[in-house]
Amino acid sequence: MKHKSKGRQFKRNKSQKKALLKHLAEALVLHEKITTTTAKAKELSPYIEKLITKAKNQNLSSAKAIHDKLADEAAKKIINDLAKKYKSRNGGYTRVIKIGERKGDIAEMSVIEFV
Repeated sequence: MKHKSKGRQFKRNKSQKKALLKHLAEALVLHEKITTTTAKAKELSPYIEKLITKAKNQNLSSAKAIHDKLADEAAKKIINDLAKKYKSRNGGYTRVIKIGERKGDIAEMSVIEFV
């Protein structure tokens, strides 16, 4: 029995899950809309919203924290573009829309995008 384990595991260890969320977040920031499984989209949503909220502070420590979590190109886009776009919004930056099942393995698919 695993206590104090938060969120979905995706049959991965901690470092693999961290890498998965990092790459999904980078893809979402760069393309502003991605298609993935519903479970991954629901797990990604709070991850990316915390990064945008942190970017809205516009100070050096928050910029360093974002650069630690994402690649340079994605981090710059969050700090320069998305933080300014959502300056007046209090959370709820992403939307998850279910689009049906994947043909191969019947996994439930969703589109996650910025509002």
